[in-house]
Amino acid sequence: MISQCLNRRIDTIAQLREQVSAWQEHRDQLQAKVNWQFTTQDARIKLKRLYTTFNA
Repeated sequence: MISQCLNRRIDTIAQLREQVSAWQEHRDQLQAKVNWQFTTQDARIKLKRLYTTFNA
């Protein structure tokens, strides 16, 4: 598993935006993928409270 984090404090929101933009550009160039650790069905169970269900 690859972890991504900062090893320092970012003082201003402008610096944070700059860092996030650089990180995002780098990830886009790598065509990075998300490695989901659960199935869609598992997500529906775990996140049930976020989804409205309709009864016919």
